[in-house]
Amino acid sequence: MLMSSEKTSNLGDRGSFSPRVATLYGMVAAALFSASSSAATPVYHLYQEIYGLSPVTLMTIFAVYALSLLAALLTVGSLSDFIGRRPVILAALILNIAAMAAFIEAGSAGMLILARAVQGFATGAATTTLGAAILDINRTKGPLLNSTTGFIGLTVGSLLSGTLVAYAPLPTELVYIVLLAITAILLVLLAWLPESAAGKPGAFASLVPHVSVPPQARKMLMKITPVNIAGWALGGFYFSLMPSLVRVATGLSSPFIGGLVVAVLTLTATFTVLILRDKPGLQILTIGTWSVISGVTITLAGVYTHFVLLMIAGALVTGVGFGACFSGALRMVLPLAHPDERAGLLSTFYVQSYLAFSLPAIAVGLAVPTLGLSVAAYVYGAVVIALATISLLATRAPRPAPSSA
Repeated sequence: MLMSSEKTSNLGDRGSFSPRVATLYGMVAAALFSASSSAATPVYHLYQEIYGLSPVTLMTIFAVYALSLLAALLTVGSLSDFIGRRPVILAALILNIAAMAAFIEAGSAGMLILARAVQGFATGAATTTLGAAILDINRTKGPLLNSTTGFIGLTVGSLLSGTLVAYAPLPTELVYIVLLAITAILLVLLAWLPESAAGKPGAFASLVPHVSVPPQARKMLMKITPVNIAGWALGGFYFSLMPSLVRVATGLSSPFIGGLVVAVLTLTATFTVLILRDKPGLQILTIGTWSVISGVTITLAGVYTHFVLLMIAGALVTGVGFGACFSGALRMVLPLAHPDERAGLLSTFYVQSYLAFSLPAIAVGLAVPTLGLSVAAYVYGAVVIALATISLLATRAPRPAPSSA
């Protein structure tokens, strides 16, 4: 039975995946949800042309996803700590199938909004649950794996979608058909995923919207908050505005180019996480913050000069910042949670992250009709640079006191 009622973890059960395969399943599933979320980005321009959508409507579609994801984090984000990981993963996979089917059948802005809402809730439920499951199974490498799977999924989703939209038939449908098929395969394989959480009483009470931060993690979470906000605000800039900005600034209308710029950001972030994996967390955050400042500056220079290669170069540098900020923050705070607190802490971390991801992007998107896309991008970039500068000051390590020995 998929929805296990056991109160003990069964990582060693016969007939279940080995810990290594279970970790791989968790990574692939987490990457799938990230890929599903980024797949819509290169398609936005086609939606705008086919359905005559205004910039405000496009931003509404983006906002609904973010708000639905936040609703999931605040309600079911810690549910798997109480009822186990598998039931929540099962529900998230079913919701993702429903979302992909809605995208395939979408014929109006209302249907797109519904699809993004369902997808956002599925992603919110899955993100914390799969992240906690990966850490349950592999505590040593769990923070590193959680730092990379999301970026890998975002990269694959952007590139796959951009390629299929530009060069394959069914440009507004095929990418969702592919993602639906992968989701269905993972749904079948879930039967062999061992339950890694013992569970505890209080499941219904956990559904009341809340944030949960273990006492031992509060000080560290406060410390990394400024840099986390800067990094995710940067992500919102790329995923909401960048494809349209590339088209306006350079005149290149291919969805592949817009998807490529976003993929450069996320792929660079992935390699950054791997390259810096042995560095101290505070050093990673410092590298990330300087990279955010430099990368956004280069990107905006590319917008000003209408030079797409400069925008891609900016995405490379910015990707270092995105990856380092996310990885450093996650690695410093996540290991502080006890096993039955992991999903709750991850949920709080992602609530903070997605608020930073969505609210600034929504505000700038609403300002686009008045300011114009390029001016709005300059304003957004300036705000991100200011946040990163504040983060640099806030996370600077104090100098050690001179030794009296």
